[in-house]
Amino acid sequence: MNNWALTKLSYGVYVITSWADGGKPTGCVANSAMQVTSSPATVAVSINHDNFTNECIKKNGRFAVNILGENSAPSIIGNFGFRSGRDSDKFAAPPMLQDFLPVVDGAIACITCKVIDTMESATHTVFLGEVTGAEILNDADEPMTYAYYHKVIKGKSPKNAPTYIAE
Repeated sequence: MNNWALTKLSYGVYVITSWADGGKPTGCVANSAMQVTSSPATVAVSINHDNFTNECIKKNGRFAVNILGENSAPSIIGNFGFRSGRDSDKFAAPPMLQDFLPVVDGAIACITCKVIDTMESATHTVFLGEVTGAEILNDADEPMTYAYYHKVIKGKSPKNAPTYIAE
């Protein structure tokens, strides 16, 4: 089997944010987010069991999908994709809030959700979220695809990403 064929699926690049205990904002990079229904508007995100963000979403039942653009700073991916919120503060300053959820500075849009269901796989939780709010933050930029991230930015997949393939 050629696992690289899976990289031909179309993905975006997102930062999924939530709240940790004590009101600390946290988040992680994800490439698996999709709209499931339009009425009611519902999205699904897939978060690795080892990610602190998974634990936080399970505890408070809410998350935000921050959509990154082609011109979003690559440091956002480094910060949210290759460090753990368990032992680092991923937000340098108090974040802007959308529907009481943290928004990543540099996102081009933000969709806030309340968890309505979950599905567990061996390594990830798929959170099904009813959309509670959605805003365009930068209409001048195009959404970053996972292909763009790899081909143009020359980015790597973190070990916890659903698309990670060991080199």
